[in-house]
Amino acid sequence: MTNSTFKVEHRYLELPNSFYTRVQPTPLSGPTMVCFNHKLATQLGFHVQNEADWAKVGAGLELLDGMDPVAMKYTGHQFGVYNPELGDGRGLLLWETVAPDGTRWDWHLKGAGTTPYSRFGDGRAVLRSTIREYLCSEAMHGLGIATTRALFMISAKDPIRRESIETAAALMRVAQSHIRFGHFEFAAHHEGPEALKTLLEHVITLHFPHLISLPEEQRHQRWFEEVVERTARLIADWQAVGFCHGVMNSDNMSIIGDTFDYGPYAFLDDFDAGYISNHTDQGGRYAYNRQPHTGFVNCQYLANALLPVMDEDAVRRGMRRYEIAYNEHFKNNMKAKLGLEETEDADMSLIMDTFSLLHEHRIDYTRFFRGISNLHRHGNAPARDLFADRSVADEWLERYEARLQKETRAHDEREYAMRQVNPKYILRNYLAQQVILEAQNGDYAPLKELLKVLETPFDEQPEFEHYAALPPDWGKHLNISCSS
Repeated sequence: MTNSTFKVEHRYLELPNSFYTRVQPTPLSGPTMVCFNHKLATQLGFHVQNEADWAKVGAGLELLDGMDPVAMKYTGHQFGVYNPELGDGRGLLLWETVAPDGTRWDWHLKGAGTTPYSRFGDGRAVLRSTIREYLCSEAMHGLGIATTRALFMISAKDPIRRESIETAAALMRVAQSHIRFGHFEFAAHHEGPEALKTLLEHVITLHFPHLISLPEEQRHQRWFEEVVERTARLIADWQAVGFCHGVMNSDNMSIIGDTFDYGPYAFLDDFDAGYISNHTDQGGRYAYNRQPHTGFVNCQYLANALLPVMDEDAVRRGMRRYEIAYNEHFKNNMKAKLGLEETEDADMSLIMDTFSLLHEHRIDYTRFFRGISNLHRHGNAPARDLFADRSVADEWLERYEARLQKETRAHDEREYAMRQVNPKYILRNYLAQQVILEAQNGDYAPLKELLKVLETPFDEQPEFEHYAALPPDWGKHLNISCSS
């Protein structure tokens, strides 16, 4: 079926059996391969002659030797309320593979049918939401942000009932770990200290091997600090590209700091600090400007879960790393976006004033930063013309130019570096919507073209210029809900 050089394992099964239930996928009928990520397959250690061979695996019609599907059990806080009933309600962990470079990958089939944790759901995924997850995980990867990845997706003939009848689909999601904060909450609140410690050591062994040789107390403390720091840095990266997650429940927080579970998400168009990407989030708990705080709260949920096996002071010290790591990483990200290498006392106020300016005048976030990455090539117009009141832009540009006088890099060197962090292309909601409509009519070419553009979002790509356009009015406030 393939030429592979990867090694097959399933180390998740070493955990106590309360952490999973073995479940066979419920087959889908008449599967079609929508998209296959050949570059990622190469990274995993195999290449594919015939994509169609994999459609059966995606549809749950066939398992490869060594695949032993399980639905993972975890719990978590959803919109601040603890829910003991959670677990993989429509996804199955099939196996783990180890690539030639030693990287470990979980293969998780999303949309594989009901499990004991489906509650009232049908265990299925629809084409619309599967395309959105495929697009966004690959867009995030292109932006250099830690994320789960999309290996391939299929569509099938089965009708799926949501608000209307939709097309069934399934996604093979891969990640170096699918363990979430919620796994630790489950262990702590339902299984006891022994199971919690087993889970902790499992995660350290597989994903934090540099800590193995430390004495236990130190090992656990250093591990917790690293998890907190990775989480803080991830969210600082989201803020820097204007990404809103939409469902930052603790069961959607990866223990290794990946962006995890793409439900209702959005990249900001017109900058709005209080933007809510999930229309079921009435209180705006997961609004753009609340993401840094929510990350901290989720780390607190994890901290509470660790108290049965860790010293309270050590956990407190670990929690203090969040604010330090977030502030430092956020400031570095924003200084890079502004092209500032030297350190000036007033830099943080310039950064915050820039956010206020963009918010007050509802300026397109991505276009603004890309515009100032080319001031000496294309002049002020690309940034300035985003403002209805040009004098407001002129005032900011004057202040910015004065700050740039204190830099020592040559203009073109600085702007080249800025273009490596200020993307020209992002996954705007309306772009996703357009390719979904085409895909629902059976045409996957626009989806594949958009994926190609998002693979190198910092490059000019003149032939794809239209993907960098400002969104049309209809595309600015699309309602995205959890009904995937």
